[in-house]
Amino acid sequence: MQLRPYQRAAVNAVYLHLRRFDTNPVVVIPTAGGKTPTIATICDDAVNLWQGRVLILAHVKELLQQAAEKLTAVCPSVNFGVFSAGLGKRQTNGDVIIAGIQSVHHRAEELGHFDMVLVDECHLVPKEGTGMYRRFLADAKRINPNLRVIGFTATPYRLDSGSICDAAGPLHEIAYEVGVMDLILDGYLCRPTAKAAKQKADTSALRVRGGEFIASDTEALMNAEPMVESACDEIIAATVQRNSCLIFAAGVDHAHSIALALKQRGQDCEVVTGQTRQGKRDQTLDDFRNQRCKYLVNVGVLTTGFDAPTIDCVALLRPTMSPGLYYQMIGRGFRLHPGKENCLILDFAGNVMRHGPVDCIEPPTPQHDDRPKAKECPQCGAIVAVAKRECPSCNHEFPVIASPRVISHTSQPASAAVLSEDITEQTHEVQDVLYSVHTKRDAEEDDPKSMCVEYVIGINFHHREYVCFEHTGFARNKAVWWWRERSYEPVPRTAAEAVSLAIRGALAFPEEITIRSIAGEKFDRIVDTKLTEKPCFCLSGMDDDDDEVPF
Repeated sequence: MQLRPYQRAAVNAVYLHLRRFDTNPVVVIPTAGGKTPTIATICDDAVNLWQGRVLILAHVKELLQQAAEKLTAVCPSVNFGVFSAGLGKRQTNGDVIIAGIQSVHHRAEELGHFDMVLVDECHLVPKEGTGMYRRFLADAKRINPNLRVIGFTATPYRLDSGSICDAAGPLHEIAYEVGVMDLILDGYLCRPTAKAAKQKADTSALRVRGGEFIASDTEALMNAEPMVESACDEIIAATVQRNSCLIFAAGVDHAHSIALALKQRGQDCEVVTGQTRQGKRDQTLDDFRNQRCKYLVNVGVLTTGFDAPTIDCVALLRPTMSPGLYYQMIGRGFRLHPGKENCLILDFAGNVMRHGPVDCIEPPTPQHDDRPKAKECPQCGAIVAVAKRECPSCNHEFPVIASPRVISHTSQPASAAVLSEDITEQTHEVQDVLYSVHTKRDAEEDDPKSMCVEYVIGINFHHREYVCFEHTGFARNKAVWWWRERSYEPVPRTAAEAVSLAIRGALAFPEEITIRSIAGEKFDRIVDTKLTEKPCFCLSGMDDDDDEVPF
C-alpha cells in the first residue's frame, strides 16, 4: 500500500520527533483522512527495520478490526495478535498486538514488553486520574522505562480541559498535523455543506453540567412531537436525491421516535444504540453500508470507528457543547465515494452556529462566547461563513455591515459555516528574499526566537513567514522540514545561525510562492513554493541519522 503524501509526512515526523526528543508525540489527521495506514506503516518499520514490539490500543472493536485489516495489507510478514473481548480473541504472542483498552487495562504484565504503544483516538486519554489508559500506560512504563507512546486523533482536545498535550500527561506535543481544508482541496476528503432547519430547537434554556448539556434536558427538548415530525419531513425532502443519511439523536427514546416517524412516512429506517444486541447491530450496519437501508438513527455509538463512504447526509438532532463530538458527527460524511459530490449537513440543534467551521475548531477555553459563529441565508436557508457577502447556494447578497467586528482566528472560529469557504489562492513570482531574526513583542530575553523570511513579490508588497528553529515539538519539526527542502546543510539550532547560513547562500531560492487566503482568518499562509536546486554550499551532511532506531 502506497501512502498518501501527508501520511508519509506524518510517519517521517514521528520518527524525527522520537529521535530528537524524549517526549511522546501526537499525530493529528482528520476523520476519514487515513490514520490506520499511518499506524500500520509505523508498525511495519518498528518490527522489520528495528526489531521492536508494538501495541495498538483503541476503545472500540471497529478500530481494532481496521488496524488488523491494514496490517495485513501493509505488512503481511508481521506476526500480529488481537486481544479483545468484543472480538473473542486473547492473543498475547506477536510482534504487534492490537488490543481493546477495556480488555487489557489491567493486563500489562500478561502482555509483556513493548517498545511502542500507539493509541488511536488518543483524545480519550484523560488528563489526570487513574483511568484505564493511564493505568495501563503506567504499568507498561514500569515494564519498559524507555517505552514511547504515540497518539493519533482527529481532535486533539478534550471537552473539559482543552488540549490533550501537556507536560504532566502521557502525551506531550503535536508532531504532525494536517487540516480538513487541506485534504478537501487536495481531493482526499468530501466537502460538507450545511443547511439550517426550518424549525430549530431553542437550546438557550438547556442546563449544563461538566461542560455539556444535561442529557435528559436535551432529549426532552428534541423529542417533542412537533420537533420530531418537522425534522423528519425536512430530512425526507432534503434527501430525495441522496443515498445514505446518518442521524444523530439525543437519546434512545428520541431515536425510536425518529425511526417511527420516518417509517410512518414510508421510509426504511433502522436504529442503533448502546442497547442494541451485537448481532442485530452488525446486521444493521451492514445493511446501511450496502444501501439496503437509507436512514440510520444512532445514539452516541457511531461517532468513531464507523466507516460508510456512501453517507452523503448527516442530520444533527443532538445539541452538544463538545467541539470534538460535533466534529466527529460531521466527519462521518467526509469519506469519498463514486458519484458523491458533497455531504449535506442538516443542523436542527444549532451546532454549526455554536462551534463554527470544522476546519477552524479550537480547543475549549474557560472564556465562553455566545456570539453566533455562522449566519443563515434568509432566502434558501443555507448556513454560510460569517465573512461571505453572497450565498453560494442561491446568490443572495448579504448587506454589508459598516465597521464589521474583527474575529481573531486564534480565539474564535474564523468564519462559520461547516467550512470556512471563502478561499483564494494566488501564485506570485518572488523578486527577492530577506532573512532576519524575529523576537516577539514583550518576549523575555530567553524566549525562543524565530527566523523571519520576507518574500518581496511586488512594489511595496511583501509576504512574511516565520520559521521556528528554537521552538520544540510541531513548530520545530516544521522548521526542520522547511530547511531540508531548501538546503543540504545541517538544520540550525538557532534563528541567528539559520539567518547567517541563509545570507551566505545555503538555501535554494524560492522562484514562486502560492499564498492561500481564507475569509475571516487573520493571516494568509504559503501553501506551495517553487524552489531552485539546493545549493552545494558545504555538503556537510544531515544532523539526523535516518538509520537510528527511534525508540
